[in-house]
Amino acid sequence: MSQFLSLLGRKVAVVNLDPANDALPYECAINIEDLIKLSDVMAEHSLGPNGGLVYCMDYLEKNIDWLEEKLKPLIEDHYLLFDFPGQVELFFLHSNARSVINKLIKKLNLRLTAVHLIDAHLCCEPGKYVSALLLSLSTMIHFELPHINVLSKIDLIENYGNLAFNLEFYTDVQDLSYLQHHLEQDPRSAKYRKLTKELCDVIDDFGLVNFSTLDIQDKESVGNLVKLIDKSNGYIFSSIDSSAVEFSKIAAAPLDWEYYRYPFLLIIFSNKFFITSSLYAIFSGLEAHY
Repeated sequence: MSQFLSLLGRKVAVVNLDPANDALPYECAINIEDLIKLSDVMAEHSLGPNGGLVYCMDYLEKNIDWLEEKLKPLIEDHYLLFDFPGQVELFFLHSNARSVINKLIKKLNLRLTAVHLIDAHLCCEPGKYVSALLLSLSTMIHFELPHINVLSKIDLIENYGNLAFNLEFYTDVQDLSYLQHHLEQDPRSAKYRKLTKELCDVIDDFGLVNFSTLDIQDKESVGNLVKLIDKSNGYIFSSIDSSAVEFSKIAAAPLDWEYYRYPFLLIIFSNKFFITSSLYAIFSGLEAHY
């Protein structure tokens, strides 16, 4: 994403807030490892990776002034990409990440969009797809930000087997009752039939979740996602006359390279973990809102 925006003429600043990301595949303007390192925390406090990450995020929250000072020279003319850790417990069992985001919004007047990345191969297994939906819904409720859910690596989805339905079923999150039959065919899921039905009802009742798709190798796919993000965080109104904006075409129009040549703000966090192990955290996030 950073390369894409840079090629289009935007000044991009990547902010790495993942202390476990010690082999960065990109050049970042701000790196949390300049403040605290996960390896040092694990060694000093005898913590595992997950406990160490929680400690690091807590430390960042307590030292938020450090991050604010680093960001101030960038916010006027840079498009900011925040890369957060993917561990679900940081977002549901602890409030540190949300507190960091809220403090930045309040003190620096940032306009942020949460972009939640889910691996597309989870659509190949109905149980994992339902879990991904729950995770996405919980994230939307917990952060209370403009939010875009993305099925990433969509170009690789066929490598994991055939989908039970067409892709639009999974992106639009249509009637989930159709998944019941496929779940019952899996002996591992059959005994959770009633639970699965209740979970699907919760997702349907909220009616908030849908997905965009992303093939990072396809410039049209990346461009359409950027347009959608720009719509959600208000960028489309920052440098373009509002009368020229047609909401119904914002994500489907042909790629207009001139459109992307202005800075704005974006926050990205990616969840890469075994989703079905996260149901406790998901229920904790939903409990107060349902």
